[in-house]
Parts: sequence; C-alpha cells; structure tokens
Amino acid sequence: MAAEPTVDVTWWGHSTVTVVDAGVRVLTDPVLTAGVAHLRRRRGPIPSAAARDADVVVVSHLHSDHLHVRSLAMLDPATPIVVPRGTRAAVPGIIRLRGRDVREVAVGEVVEIGGVEIRAVPARHDGRRHPLARHSVEPLGFVVTGSARTYFAGDTDIFPGMAEEVGDCDLALLPVGGWGPGLGEGHMDADRAAAAAGMLGARHAVPVHFGTFWPIGLSAVAPEEFLPPGARFVEAVTSAARDSATSVTTAHELVPGQSLSV
Repeated sequence: MAAEPTVDVTWWGHSTVTVVDAGVRVLTDPVLTAGVAHLRRRRGPIPSAAARDADVVVVSHLHSDHLHVRSLAMLDPATPIVVPRGTRAAVPGIIRLRGRDVREVAVGEVVEIGGVEIRAVPARHDGRRHPLARHSVEPLGFVVTGSARTYFAGDTDIFPGMAEEVGDCDLALLPVGGWGPGLGEGHMDADRAAAAAGMLGARHAVPVHFGTFWPIGLSAVAPEEFLPPGARFVEAVTSAARDSATSVTTAHELVPGQSLSV
C-alpha cells in the first residue's frame, strides 16, 4: 500500500511558515524580526534559527510585512528567493540582496527545487509597496507540489476562478485576519477563508496572517484585538463540516512556533 502524503508545517507567526515536503523546506513571506515598520510582534517569540533553514523562499507580494528585505538578508545567501515579476523595479531596497538568487515569476510559471514544484497562482490584493507607490506588481499565491499539494495563499480575497487556478489541495494556508482595525479590500476574514477552504476541497487548513503584529501602542489599548480570527476560522470550518456531508476540511489553529504534520 502506498504511503499517505505527509507535509510538515511550522507557523512562525503572521504569514511566515515553513513547509517541508519531499525533504524540501519552503519558507513563506519571512518576517524574522521583532517588528516591521510601525508593527511590533506581540504574540510568540522572534522566530528561532530554525526558521532561517530553507531550501527556497517564496514572497507573495510587496507589502513590507510580507516582503521584508531585512529578514531576507538574514537567510543563507545561496537560498533561492521567488518573488512576483517586477519586484526589483518596484522595491529599491532589494539592492541589499544583490548577488542572491532572486527569481521573478508571474502567474502560471513554475520553479522546481529538489523534488518539489512551486507554481505561481493569482491573488486578489494590493500590488503596491505602499499606498503612495508608483509601481504595482501582480500579487501571487503559490502551490507547492511534492508528495502532497500545499496552497500558500499569501494575502488575498476569494477571486473568480480560484478553485480552478489552485486546484484541490491537501493543505491550505489561508489568511484570516490582519493587523489594523479593518481588513479592507483584498483580504479574507475567518468566514470567507473557511468558504475558500471548502471551495478548494482542502483536506487540511491552517489559518495564518492574524494575531502576531500590533501597530505601536495598540496592544495597550486593545490587547485581544487580533487574536480571535484563528479560532473563528476553525469554528466556521467545523460548522461547515457539520452542515454538509461533502465537507472534507479539518482546520488546525497553531500558535507561533508550533509545528504540525498532516
């Protein structure tokens, strides 16, 4: 009997996840510091040295809590970094990564590392570095296929053709919250992320992009502001499973630094 596909995941907080499939370590949107811009890490420790152990890095879009140049510079210089096409022109600070293996990709393009295929898929999100930026690049999600299929959504809302673009997946890493008082366009809340998990036929789902960073000063005013979306996502997925005989998704809420094998 063939072995069941196995994926190991470690959530380091926000959108930073290590996915291990077929022995290949894929690191997503690494933020490996105590803060970024006006945000401070208020839940979980600064990621340990283990978070810097990666065979390849994928970056979903230009926002600094996803494309964090300082964190990328902390990685082994030989580690390939996969970014949306146009990143070099849009982010002058990426000059810090000169000499690195930075690979720009567009939707539909594939990068192969070891026994793993990484395919860029669409995302619905703001493609600028910051609100006043002149340049905009197409944000991405990534489907990692080795012994199993893992979808890292980056930061996105549900978009037309999402199920067809992504395909069925064994594991979906889905954004469920944010770090400000409102999510705005181009985001999923917990309920919409649960709907996306069902749409994708994901067998397992882990909520990300919540509960990690607070704007400076807000933790004292609203210490629980950004924690609930993870639990709400699990509740919404569980409720969908109770109400539908066709639901196949099991949701797992992690805490920063926690690992899971599925």
